[in-house]
Amino acid sequence: MAKSSETSRLSAKKSKPGGRYFYVLVTGGAGFIGSNLALELQRRWPWARLTVVDDFRSGTFKNLAGFRGDLAAVDAVHFRPSEKFDCVFHLASITDTTVADQRLMIHDNVEGFRNILAIARRSKARVVYASSAATYGLSNVRMSEDTPAAPANAYAFSKAVLDNIAAEARKEGTRVDGVRYFNVYGPGEAHKGASASMIYQLGLQIRQGRRPRIFRNGEQRRDFVHVDDVVEGTILAAERGKSTVYNVGSGRGRSFNAVIRSLNAAMGTTFEPDYFDNPYDFYQTFTEADLARSKRDLGFIPKYTLEDGVKDYMKRLGWVKA
Repeated sequence: MAKSSETSRLSAKKSKPGGRYFYVLVTGGAGFIGSNLALELQRRWPWARLTVVDDFRSGTFKNLAGFRGDLAAVDAVHFRPSEKFDCVFHLASITDTTVADQRLMIHDNVEGFRNILAIARRSKARVVYASSAATYGLSNVRMSEDTPAAPANAYAFSKAVLDNIAAEARKEGTRVDGVRYFNVYGPGEAHKGASASMIYQLGLQIRQGRRPRIFRNGEQRRDFVHVDDVVEGTILAAERGKSTVYNVGSGRGRSFNAVIRSLNAAMGTTFEPDYFDNPYDFYQTFTEADLARSKRDLGFIPKYTLEDGVKDYMKRLGWVKA
C-alpha cells in the first residue's frame, strides 16, 4: 500500500540533514492483535523505529519472533519513556470480559490509556487506540459509531470511558482515533487460552476429536473479523483517520452454527454442535459492524469472508488435513 501524505512527509524527515527517525509506540505489542500490528508495521514502515510496551501478563514473547525493535517490559500505567513518539498505537488492556474484579479492569484499562495519552500529548503524536464493539452492549441492530454506549460489563464500560477521554482530548487538539474491534480471530491468540476467539476454541475441540460446544441453538450472530483485516484497519486509521472513532469488523454478523460449518469444511470433518445453556447475562447475542464511515474515511474494505478467513486460519495453524 502506498503511504499517505502524512506518513510520507514524516518518513522524509529521516533523509533530511539533521533529521530523525519516525518513532512509533505499540502498547500491548506482545498480545494477539498488538503483535500482529507490530510485525506488520515493521514490514510496512521500514523507515520507523518501533518500541513495544507489554508487561506480559497476557502477552507472550513467542508472538514477537522476528521483531527487531525496542521493548519496555512494563504496564501502560507505569510506562515513562525518555524519547518522544510520532505515532502511538495503544492496544494494551485487560481483554478478558469475564474478569470479575471491576477495580482492576477499569483501573488498568482507563489509567493506562490516560498515561499513554499524556505521553502522546507531550510528543504531539498521532494516536490510535483500541476501543471495542462491546461498548454497544446488548443490541439487536447493526452498529454504527454514533450509537450511544450501553456497556453490559466492566470491560465494555472501561472502553466506553476511553472513548469519552479521547473525545475530550480531541477538543484540546490531540489527533486521536479509536478503532472499535469486533470479534477478532487469527494467528497469535493461542496463548490466551479460554479468552481466545471462539473460532480458535471450536477449531481446537474439533482437532481433538470432540464435538464443538456452543450456546444453545447456535444462531447467535457475531461479526467475526480476521486479525489481518483488523491490522489493516488500524494502520489505515493512523494514516487517514479524521480524529474520530471507526468500526473495524467484517460488516456481517454470522451465526456460531455457520462457524462450525466453516470449520468442518476447512478441516475436512463432520462434527455436529454440542449445545449448552448460556450462563452469562451480559452476553452479546448479536454484533454487526456498520462500516460506512470506515469505508468512506479510511478506504477500509475487509479482505476475508468468514469461510475464507477460517480456511486461512486453519492452514496457518497447520490444522488442515493433508
